[in-house]
Amino acid sequence: MTENDRLKRQTASLSIASNTVLVLAKLLVGLSIGAVSLISEALHSGVDLLAALIAWLAVRKSVEPPDMEHDYGHGKFENLSAAAEALLIVGAAFAIVWEAIEALLLEPEVPKGLGYGVVIMLFSIIINLAVSQRLLRVARLTGSQALEADGLHLRADIWTSVGVLVGMFAMEITGWAPLDAVIAIFVAGIIFREGWHMARRASLELTDASLPEEEEERIGEILKSAPEVKGIHCLRTRKSGSCKLLDVHLLFDGSMHLARVHAVCDELEEKIRAAFGTFDVVIHPEPYEGHRPETKAMLYLESRGGEVQ
Repeated sequence: MTENDRLKRQTASLSIASNTVLVLAKLLVGLSIGAVSLISEALHSGVDLLAALIAWLAVRKSVEPPDMEHDYGHGKFENLSAAAEALLIVGAAFAIVWEAIEALLLEPEVPKGLGYGVVIMLFSIIINLAVSQRLLRVARLTGSQALEADGLHLRADIWTSVGVLVGMFAMEITGWAPLDAVIAIFVAGIIFREGWHMARRASLELTDASLPEEEEERIGEILKSAPEVKGIHCLRTRKSGSCKLLDVHLLFDGSMHLARVHAVCDELEEKIRAAFGTFDVVIHPEPYEGHRPETKAMLYLESRGGEVQ
């Protein structure tokens, strides 16, 4: 196991521990004072805990080496965990809205002991801020989408916790009981928006969307940096968990010795990995002289038996 893999597992375990503490604390205080907004936050933290468990399992699975059934490794398990977390978040948002509407129909009262709720929300904000910063820092270092999704989720929790905290102060001052349920619905809206964005990003990577344009431009610059390369085309990229993959066609002088072509390709692969981290690179060298122009669209049509115009 590499140092990055060990770091990812330890960070995922930290998220599980922190969410467990927050779920129990929010639920106990919320039930004791009868605050639906705090109970909704406990439900949200419960989803956080389940998501953290999924991320932990995905991180453990994603670092397994390739096998007979997974030639490209198990990185997609991280993408699957991010998609599952997004669905959990959306489901939690609908559950919170349902609970809030029921509370409004039952002629709500201002919860007693709001001071305890304020304390637990402050505690939640501090814990989530520290843990989310850790998750996002490790995600940037290791390229883990599972940890990044978990970190962004906790970062959004901070804002929902601030909303609940402000609402509790407002209820204490105004005495308007429905404000509790209104805050819960506001929290659900933020959660739903977060889940939607996470689901969209996970779906893009699960369907092998290309890397961002600026990253492909940087890759192109690296490939062109070798004086032996006469041209590049058909650059294709995608991502599998924390691993990025690309294949590309490079043009060389047709008289160049095969050993030299291979050495140049190896040098370019190492430069790409040095710039981007874990990267599976496949280079298809071609002779520059008399080469027929190709595009990604042409390769796609040819592979499907279509006619190239």
